[in-house]
Amino acid sequence: MNLLDDCLLDIFQRLDSRIDRDSFGLTCHRWLRIQNTSRRSVQLYSSLFTQSNSSPLSQGSFNINISAFHVYKLLTRFQQLTSLSLSGCTELPDSGLSQLQFFGSNLQSLNLDCCFEISDTGFSLVASGCSNLKSVSFYRCNITDIGLTAIAKSCSSLQAVNLSYCMNISDYGIRSLSQECRQLRSIIMSHCRSITGSGFNGCSETLIHVEADSCKLEPDGISGLVSGGGLEYLNLSDLSWCIHGDGLARIGQGSAVNLRVLNLRMCRNATNEAIMMISKGCLVLQEWSLAFCHDISITGWVAIGWNCNNLEFVRRESIGEIHDLNQLTLITAGLSLLFGINHILMMGLSSEDTLQARAATDRNVRNSRRRKKKVALS
Repeated sequence: MNLLDDCLLDIFQRLDSRIDRDSFGLTCHRWLRIQNTSRRSVQLYSSLFTQSNSSPLSQGSFNINISAFHVYKLLTRFQQLTSLSLSGCTELPDSGLSQLQFFGSNLQSLNLDCCFEISDTGFSLVASGCSNLKSVSFYRCNITDIGLTAIAKSCSSLQAVNLSYCMNISDYGIRSLSQECRQLRSIIMSHCRSITGSGFNGCSETLIHVEADSCKLEPDGISGLVSGGGLEYLNLSDLSWCIHGDGLARIGQGSAVNLRVLNLRMCRNATNEAIMMISKGCLVLQEWSLAFCHDISITGWVAIGWNCNNLEFVRRESIGEIHDLNQLTLITAGLSLLFGINHILMMGLSSEDTLQARAATDRNVRNSRRRKKKVALS
């Protein structure tokens, strides 16, 4: 019986057993070709990255350095890939990506984490052959604004980008990304010390997730981050060394109305004024980390309690200047008006103080709710 290729492909795709699928190509060259064209995802790991659940293609290869020849053979054999990971291939040269010009048109996801030898030349090869990319990860890569701009212009459908520890990326590259890729939903740029945030001005409303911890953000840059209006998750932890005064207040000036998760951990210069502005401008916040923000006093905490009525979780690792139990009771009472009374995490209290504060809080909450109900009815 001489079955058509489409029939053989349908049979292969219906095989449930991994052993059967791996054995399919051993029948003959034709069946091997069918098997090769059906593969959609490949993950290669060098000695830097190993995983116990890796696929047969990567098992046994993590003890060797992945070379340009390995990638060439891989891409010429599997020409219909939609997902490719070369993470940890630290010695892979630019030439290792040359075949992407010919066989990368179907790729939607590309991971080049820690590919230290890939330069802008290699990233330009990605740009020229992988126009349908939706997700890329360049963690600790040596990509510069030139390479990022080339990718942004050629891969306008990008939705998720990881640039963590890409030290050569500045606002110029970010501007190209935010203006060319109008479907961008997520960007991770942790520890990119050359980024101030100004490149995000006028970004798309599709941008909902930003991680910019330990960046060199400026107040105008924070305004740019939220300028699209669609942001739901924002991580600005550890900005104390660059943000001073009320720079964080820009978050609450009207553009972050959809923000649900905000991480300001280690933002030691966060002021009461900034906290009040954020609490009034981000009314749908559900989770807010203020760990090690020591300068926030009762004024800031009460503002959170009265304005953020959807807040479910507040994190504070230390109570800073708040040592008096009555002060703590006022704070917890204000916050306990929220839905998430059991999710207020304050470290540094004795168990006895915690119990006393909870008892006093319960009384204050009941009284406050009665007063608010009377105001609503009047």
